[in-house]
Amino acid sequence: MTATADSAARPSEDQVWAWLDAVPDPEIPVISLVDLGIIRDVAWREDDTLEVTVTPTYSGCPATSVINFDIVAALKAHGVEKIELKRRLSPAWTTDWISEAGREKLRGYGIAPPIAGTAACGVGALAKPEIACPRCGSTHTRLVSQFGSTPCKAAWVCEECLEPFDYFKCI
Repeated sequence: MTATADSAARPSEDQVWAWLDAVPDPEIPVISLVDLGIIRDVAWREDDTLEVTVTPTYSGCPATSVINFDIVAALKAHGVEKIELKRRLSPAWTTDWISEAGREKLRGYGIAPPIAGTAACGVGALAKPEIACPRCGSTHTRLVSQFGSTPCKAAWVCEECLEPFDYFKCI
């Protein structure tokens, strides 16, 4: 039996994390908010309010309000009535927070996951990242535009299979 907020025992924090792991990112629905690493903490307060701490991928992310709505809707669907969302901007979100499962989900969806050690990750402006095509695996790829389908992605093309793809930029 799953506990709800109305019962004598509140849902465990592990249960809350599991519920939030089912909430998809609105821009990349194959990855959950938990796999994306933007849900930083969940904690019950003494007044039975569930506090959820969220760090957006960047401060101007256009999906922030949708993400907040989806978090509250998912928790209310499980009987949690008192919810407070806290926005934490420091430390800033980093692609290092994307889980390994999330990286595999991105790849399976046709988005090359971020690769640590590339120019965008601070190695230096002259470093050429070796981005593998998420479809065929070739590293014979090239940057088309620093700006992809969303601000956090860049547009690339594979020179082997000729397919365009997004690369999730390192932040």
